[in-house]
Parts: sequence; C-alpha cells; structure tokens
Amino acid sequence: MTKRYKFELLNTNGYARRGIVQTPRGDIQTPAFMPVGTAATVKAMMPESVAATGAEILLGNTYHLMLRPGAERVANLGGLHKFMNWDKPILTDSGGYQVMSLTELRKLTEEGVKFRSHIDGSEHNLTPERSMEIQRLLGADIVMSFDECTPYPATADQARASMELSMRWAARSRDAFGDRPGYALFGIQQGSTFKDMREESAQALQKIGFDGYAVGGLAVGEGQDMMFEVLDYAPQQLPSDKPRYLMGVGKPDDIVGAVQRGIDMFDCVLPSRSGRTGQGLTRMGAVNLRNARHKDDPRPLDEMCSCPACRKYSRAYLHHTIKCNEIIGSMLLTWHNLHYYQELMAGLRTAIAQNALDMFVAAFHAKRAEGDIPPL
Repeated sequence: MTKRYKFELLNTNGYARRGIVQTPRGDIQTPAFMPVGTAATVKAMMPESVAATGAEILLGNTYHLMLRPGAERVANLGGLHKFMNWDKPILTDSGGYQVMSLTELRKLTEEGVKFRSHIDGSEHNLTPERSMEIQRLLGADIVMSFDECTPYPATADQARASMELSMRWAARSRDAFGDRPGYALFGIQQGSTFKDMREESAQALQKIGFDGYAVGGLAVGEGQDMMFEVLDYAPQQLPSDKPRYLMGVGKPDDIVGAVQRGIDMFDCVLPSRSGRTGQGLTRMGAVNLRNARHKDDPRPLDEMCSCPACRKYSRAYLHHTIKCNEIIGSMLLTWHNLHYYQELMAGLRTAIAQNALDMFVAAFHAKRAEGDIPPL
C-alpha cells in the first residue's frame, strides 16, 4: 500500500461531526456504522449484499478468528479481505472484550491474558504483541490496541487499575504495531464512568499517539442514561482531528444521541442479530414479525424503505418465513436492518452538513413516538 490513512473533518453541527476516513481500500464517510462480521461473515448476508446496503467498512473479530480458522491460515490464504471476498476496509477489534467475557476461563496478568478457548478448551495467551501480530496477519486496515474492557459496575479502585493496565498495553501495542503506511492503529479510552480517569486515559493515549481513538468500556450494562452522561464529556477529551469510535453501540437512538455528542464510528451486532430473531428495525421502531397481527398484512415492513425486503415482500410473507424458520426470513430482515442503519447514517451526515441536525433528530424521535401502524 502506498496511499496513507487520513482523516478529514468536513463540517460540525454542535458537537456532531461530518468527516471522511481515507484508506487505500476506500473512503469511509462519517458518521459511519460498521456491520459486524465476527467470523469473516456478516451472518445471513452475502458480501455483495452488505455492500449494497451502503456499508463502506466491516468489523472482524480478533478473538474468534484467531481460534477459528486461525490468523496464520487466513494470512496463507491471502488475508481476510480475499478470504471473505470483501475489498473495502476492515477494522478488527483487539480481542479484549471477548476475553473479558470468559470470566472463569481466563487469567489476567501484566503480560496479557491466558485463557481457554470456548470452542475446544485449548489454552491461548493473548498479549498486546500477539494481538498486533494477529491483526497484521488478518490484514486489517484499522487495528485496535489491546485493552482490558472494564466491566460495569466497577469501583474507583477497580476502574483505575484496569485503565492504567490498558494504557500500559496501549504503549506496547503502539510499539508492536510499528510503522505501517496505509494502515491505522486506534487507541481505546477507558476509565469506566469516572470523568477524571477518562481524562487521564485520553491524555495517556495522546502522549503515545494514535491514528484514531475509541471510547471503550461502554455498552456493558450501564444503560443509556449513564452512557450518555459519559459521552457528554468523553469524546471532547479526545483529539478533534482524529476519528472517534464508540465500540459496541448500538440501538438507533443510542447512535443518534452519540452522534450528537461527537462520535464518528459505530459497530453493533444488533441489526444482524435482530434480523435472525424476527425483528425488523425501522424508522417507526422495532417491529416483531413473529406477531400474529402480520399474518394477513399485505403491506411492506416499511413503505418508505427501498431495501429488497420492503420492495418485493409483504409483512405476511416475512411473518410466514420466520414462523417456519426459513432461512430467507433471516436474510431479508437482516438486509432490511442493515439498510436502515446505513440510511440512518446517511441522514445524519446530510443533516450535519446542512447544519440541520436538531431538525433531523426531532423528526427521528417523533416518528418513533408515533410507532408502527397496525393493519386496517
């Protein structure tokens, strides 16, 4: 790769930002939502279908890919882009969040985390250096530094110990990543719900120097009110000339509120997971297609949506396929959900560019308050 990674801030509207992340594999318009391709696939979707929704970047999972099929195997097969037939940018997380969730199967030390695979019980040792190696072997365009995702709730002492460990690991991640033109390394702010620790973390990360910054340790059970309370200050503690990424978020109203507070990038399994469980995420809110009231309804899921599920199929058909556990039901609803998320992000970008975000947000909440209209 010869073209370098670059972030350009195009416009602001309050704290909200309209920008562009430039990478050798393509540009990413921000605010951006990244569909989650945990195991080198966005579940129930073909790569071409994901691209058709408007997605410009995917997220891959270091923990899952290191266990199966293995980072070295992916590298030998030409890297993750070739392996999963996706030629646009890929961001990989560091594996820290998944390892945190293992609880009884892990041992945390200064060196890293020793854990047993949830698949076959095999032992592994994940360190900042190994995380950087795995993400390099995968060929990720944007690499996340290795951190400990602080659980919630946490005492001040627990949060400080976790944050300081993550900052030491961030420095080791930076050293191990090295100089890689065309690729980017993001640091991850920690500090739980403590403003002073978030500030310390932000200062430590900036001293190390990263290509982008993530707000970590949220969407771990604290609830939307507390998350927004942290986001009222956390993004502003990070550099304004680099992208800001809120990890693992979230619901549409989470995203809108976070964009208002200065976040540029998001990922979440919600749209694809909801698609596999019969839930359509729409401008009117969530619609449960398993509900019997849809069985005779000839209307589309959302009359204003241009996705294939809404253009070509009725609610009655979606209800039928979901009740029968037919794969096409999951495919169509996942496509719709991802399309809606990309449409939401495009609307946010336009509103910020036109300095009309308040009007957009008011209309967003009004439509959701109105809710889904039942059949006649």
